[in-house]
Formats: sequence, C-alpha cells, structure tokens
Amino acid sequence: MSLRHCAVLGAALALAPFTASAAAVVDQPAPAFTGTTADGKSLSLESLKGKTVVLEWTNHDCPFVRKHYEGNMQGLQKDAAAKGIVWLQVISSAPGKQGHVDGATAARLNSTRGATPANVILDPEGKIGKLYEAKTTPHMYIIDPKGVLVYKGGIDSLATADKADIAKAEPYVANALSALAAGQKITANNTKPYGCSVKYE
Repeated sequence: MSLRHCAVLGAALALAPFTASAAAVVDQPAPAFTGTTADGKSLSLESLKGKTVVLEWTNHDCPFVRKHYEGNMQGLQKDAAAKGIVWLQVISSAPGKQGHVDGATAARLNSTRGATPANVILDPEGKIGKLYEAKTTPHMYIIDPKGVLVYKGGIDSLATADKADIAKAEPYVANALSALAAGQKITANNTKPYGCSVKYE
C-alpha cells in the first residue's frame, strides 16, 4: 500500500468515530448543539443537562403541523412544562421557504395558538436539523436528563392531516414521556416520522 493510500485510510479511520458519535442515534448521547432563540439569545443543549428535553421540528404552514396545533401539541407542551420538561420548537425552514419566520413572528404565532414551548430555536441554515437528520414537520426527539437520545420519530402513529385521527392514533410522544417519567423502557423508541418535508435550503 502506498504512503498516500495509508494517509487517506488513516484520515478516514480517524474521522469514523466522530461521525458515528455525532449522529442522532437512540440510546446514544444526543448530538450537542447551540442555537439562537426567538428572542435572540443563545441556548445550548449542554446547558439543559439534568432535564428531559423535547425537540419538535415545526413549520406553521404545514397541514400536518396545523392538525396537531388544533389543541394536541399545546396539550403536550403544557403537560411537559408542568413536569419540568424543556420543550423546544426548532424551525429549520430556510429563508424564502415555507415556514421560515423571524423571532417576533414565531413568538406571535405561539401566542395566537396558545402554544407554550419553553423556547423556540431558529435554525435557518438547517445546521441543527441536519445534525439530527430531521426529515418532517413535525419530527420529534426526546433527550433524557443524562443527555441520551431516548426517542425519535413521529408524534403519533397515524400519518394523516385529519384532526379526527389524533384520538385513534397511538400517541408515541406522550407514551414515551410517560415511560421515561416512570423509569420504564420506551418500547416504541424509533418510529417513522410523518408530515411535510423540512424546508432546507
């Protein structure tokens, strides 16, 4: 093997552990990030260690998001807040794409809808979204107090935009949070997300 080939192989092997650890893999440490909130402050995942964290990818113009914001998402957020869970909306829509908003608009939307996330993270470059491989709105992630990703996937089991289907669906996120609070294993911890595609650049 030539010296050049050895160098290339060595570089690839050196990068491999970093690539693996950086992925959003259930039962592995959640990828670290720092983002800008709707009110212009900086927020890191590391600063939330010791708390359960929910990441909700959202796009207010998506019909699947609108379905859950007819009351279901707000109920989950309020229940989470009452239990000390930090609920973060993440908006990864790029400028000029559906769902892109500035901080003031994000705050106004939440006020109008009666939504109560702990904070909103604006991710217009899609860095956090791509780090977590967020594919849809909504796409949901739960991180336990130790910083381990314990759930990723859909908000529930019925991939429709019909509000009437919420009551019929298996509530994946609600069930996962309940299991986590009870110290039980989350059985359905990696489900298929559904909704509109995240509007990356």
